[in-house]
Amino acid sequence: MKVIRYILFPLSMLYGLITACRNLGFNTAVLKSVKFDLPIISVGNLSAGGTGKSPHIEYLIKLLMREFNVATLSRGYGRSISGFHLVDEDSTIIHCGDEPLQFKNKFPDIPIAVNKSRVLGVIELLKNKPDVNCILLDDAYQHRAITPSFSILLTEYNRPFFKDYMLPTGNLREWSLGRKRADVIIVTKSPEQLTNKERNIFIKKIKAEPHQSVYFSTLKYGQIKPINTGESFDSLSMLKDYQILLVTGIANPMPLVSKLHAEELDFKHLKFKDHHPFRQKDIQHIRNIFDTFGARKIILTTEKDIQRLRLADKNNELAIHYVKIEVELLGDETAFETQIINHVRKNKTNSGAFS
Repeated sequence: MKVIRYILFPLSMLYGLITACRNLGFNTAVLKSVKFDLPIISVGNLSAGGTGKSPHIEYLIKLLMREFNVATLSRGYGRSISGFHLVDEDSTIIHCGDEPLQFKNKFPDIPIAVNKSRVLGVIELLKNKPDVNCILLDDAYQHRAITPSFSILLTEYNRPFFKDYMLPTGNLREWSLGRKRADVIIVTKSPEQLTNKERNIFIKKIKAEPHQSVYFSTLKYGQIKPINTGESFDSLSMLKDYQILLVTGIANPMPLVSKLHAEELDFKHLKFKDHHPFRQKDIQHIRNIFDTFGARKIILTTEKDIQRLRLADKNNELAIHYVKIEVELLGDETAFETQIINHVRKNKTNSGAFS
């Protein structure tokens, strides 16, 4: 691995130079950035995926929908069509990608939109849904054509940005100095029993600015639900008597894998790349492996993966279950929620004007 890093290091320097020049262009207003007259909260990271953006977006939706007309805007990674699309009950991953479809299935009354151009996406979203007074930008930390009113940076506890390298040597999309643009930094997938000493050491390594708040979150694994029909389970511990075929197509399945190990479950992991477009041949491959299992068996996947598996498994050949995943803030949930809600209250307007 170290040899590969040395080989790729010159490319990383070149990539880093390009991103640094781009950021300098936005910082000096040589490149234009649009600011809208309503609260727009950007959620993203410095690395290429795997920090848990989707459950954090869902956390924010649940928090904000109590008081505001919140909507989300994503790029729609992995979809087959381009342009603006407002997700509805007839949408598939072809129209919007997997994550926006997941949001819509969980929050059917919330406007969920996709557009590669975030600026045009916001304009079209507000044309279609003029009552919206708060927008969550999904995976938009590097999309600086919009100046968000509030920016949340995610970094994973076991793979923090300060230990990472620039692409392609590592996973960073920009230098760690980019952290300074954030209002809040959340350390995701943290151990549940995180001590104050461990928190303080981590915060020092982050080198947070005086204006930045740092929070820690962890993933909570809840109910296991069938995609269509079948038995539900209240927790992973209820699968102790089952042989499990774990199917994932996400950037970092290791937290879920570690959880299955911790529960001492009997499982085989079939791993696909992030946003893998499942085909009929994949369904057959999954079925061939699953047929070798015993009588008490189950196919388990993630909420994100079911969006793509459902499209591929049109005839419902596989009785697939998914585990519900939520975010829990460790110790300072009230402080975080108060900071977010106060920001939206202060900046809320219905005009949607921009400058």
